[in-house]
Amino acid sequence: MTEMINYSAQEGVATLTLCRPKVRNALNAEMLHALQEALQRAQRDDDVRVLLLTGAGAAFCAGQDLTTFGQALRTGEIPDVQRLLDETYHPVIRAIYDMPKPVIAVVNGAAAGAGMSLALACDLRIMAEDAFFTAGFIHIGLVPDSGFTFFLSRLVGPARAFELAATGRRVAAGEALRIGLANQVAPTESLLPVAQEMARQLAQGPARAIAWTKQLLQGVAGLGLEEALQAEAALQAQAITTAEHRQGVLAFLSGRRGEA
Repeated sequence: MTEMINYSAQEGVATLTLCRPKVRNALNAEMLHALQEALQRAQRDDDVRVLLLTGAGAAFCAGQDLTTFGQALRTGEIPDVQRLLDETYHPVIRAIYDMPKPVIAVVNGAAAGAGMSLALACDLRIMAEDAFFTAGFIHIGLVPDSGFTFFLSRLVGPARAFELAATGRRVAAGEALRIGLANQVAPTESLLPVAQEMARQLAQGPARAIAWTKQLLQGVAGLGLEEALQAEAALQAQAITTAEHRQGVLAFLSGRRGEA
């Protein structure tokens, strides 16, 4: 694995760390390809049940590394941004979204622009007290990308999403928790242990049921009630046949009898 992404795994939890701290973990093509490979590695590993995504140093991710953009503009070129997105960012966002395992963003500092998009694509977000989100795109005359509009509007609603995207203002951890961008805020010094504890709890849960729950919640957004009911019923019919279900029921009943 390239040094731009640090990959470690233990106790069912894989930790993927963006490792360009000198540039606040800004993203370039090489780093994005490495991140995609790391996500694929975690998906293939049956021992990995939960992923943590974080950044080295003082930032989570500053978004796109604008160095290459600046070089192109100085020579009068216009970067082929659609190709860049299709070949580098989109595969990473799809890999997180389609991952049949929970992905937790451990936001240890600034998450800006496409760095915010990465965090939004994850299933859960735990933020340090001094971390913040900012859309960033608007400050350089660009529109949000890398799934930003898709995820943000579902998390906070279209009006709030427009406000945050159109102003690019900072959203501190406390506000992020209040409006639904963050699931939890932790003291900066204990951020990783808090995230690891949440990851371990999920890793000990029924992996197949968790994967199907993620699938259902992603799918019902565009469905009517009747379609959602049928989608739930179809997956429930599969879940009830699993060893996870049988073991869970027996453990529950055994515990209840022990209390009686």
